[in-house]
Amino acid sequence: MEFTGKTALVTGATGGIGGEIAKLLAASGAAVVLSGRDKTRGDDLAASITSAGGAARFVAAELTDLDSVRALARDAGEVDVLISNAALFPVAPTVEQDVESFDSALEANIRAPYFLTAAIVPSMLAKGSGVIVNVSTMAARIGMAGLSVYSATKAALESLTRTWAAEFSPSGVRVNAVAPGPTRTDMVIGTMGEDGAAQVAATTLLGRLATPREIAEVVVFLASPRASFLTGAVIAADAGRTAV
Repeated sequence: MEFTGKTALVTGATGGIGGEIAKLLAASGAAVVLSGRDKTRGDDLAASITSAGGAARFVAAELTDLDSVRALARDAGEVDVLISNAALFPVAPTVEQDVESFDSALEANIRAPYFLTAAIVPSMLAKGSGVIVNVSTMAARIGMAGLSVYSATKAALESLTRTWAAEFSPSGVRVNAVAPGPTRTDMVIGTMGEDGAAQVAATTLLGRLATPREIAEVVVFLASPRASFLTGAVIAADAGRTAV
């Protein structure tokens, strides 16, 4: 299995895309460190992965708290694959956006992956290998009303992806991102509703929502040796929405 002997840290792993990423990595041999805020869901997922023959443990973290981010890096230990998937998803017109959720989104979506990467990558650089995959969104490339804060944070994460590739890849650490289109997750449906999600899905070339597994497959491909010549890339997994 292609991740045998590797340790992978997945943030936002207690459901949706993150949960599917964790399950795929574990099924391919990785020892997976699951991170999220919900201990019950995290422990349940770790138990499910373990009962299926994989290796997983849960570490609770609040990514709006920088001390918690640093504690997560310490608890995770030496990591071979870092998947920064966790994000907050505020939805509001710009003129109605409150400061509290604005700040929280910047803390979780930019500051947390920045300093988590800064804490994790030195061991990768020291051994000359490692992979970082950041999860972005198609809204970082196209204007979508109501998503000003979310899209701006993800555009920043895509910029960091390119900068980190320039900084780390000469030492053997690949850094890429995946930009999903509309996906059937609890966060999307809970925020946009079935009708809102369906309207966005209808604008894609395939005319439907992605499943979390479909996005996870792309993330895990980028993390795998099969993507060994890819770095600094942002892969659009959005059913063609940003292509035309």
